[in-house]
Amino acid sequence: MHRASHHRHTNLLLASLLAGSIFTSIGFAQAQPSSAPPAESQSARPVPPPSGNWHAREGSLYRRNWGVDIIGVRRASAGEMLVFRYRILDVAKAQPLNDKRKPAYLIDEKTGTKISVPQMEKVGLLRTTTAPKLNRDYWMVFPNPGNLVQTGSRVSVVIGDFRVDGLVVDSR
Repeated sequence: MHRASHHRHTNLLLASLLAGSIFTSIGFAQAQPSSAPPAESQSARPVPPPSGNWHAREGSLYRRNWGVDIIGVRRASAGEMLVFRYRILDVAKAQPLNDKRKPAYLIDEKTGTKISVPQMEKVGLLRTTTAPKLNRDYWMVFPNPGNLVQTGSRVSVVIGDFRVDGLVVDSR
């Protein structure tokens, strides 16, 4: 009986942390002006690579093949959560990333640990599953059990057939 109560308390705590992180992240993302160029100028001018440790060549492959700009992975909620963010540059190409039927998970490259996007009872999947819109940022949240993934860790994110390797986890 004590164990069940502890699990319920832990789940409620996790849900509270998650909700706070999501709403804080969403509010921050919506408050930030988009650095993506207007749709009509995208073909005339290349999009600069995202900030951080992402390589220009790798980033351009995802922009060209999947229609997304990889913003990165960062720790949230004192490291208890990991947030993967990306910006839609081509709605048709990026459609699979927001498809809730496509399983999404993060892999810690050092340990090989595979972490799935959780589904909360009252909230649903902790990822954006709405129809993608041009020049908008989207996200998905992964739990980070035992703070396994640290700032500076390299991770991969997989969403159906989409896979991005070598992302360096940021703390911002």
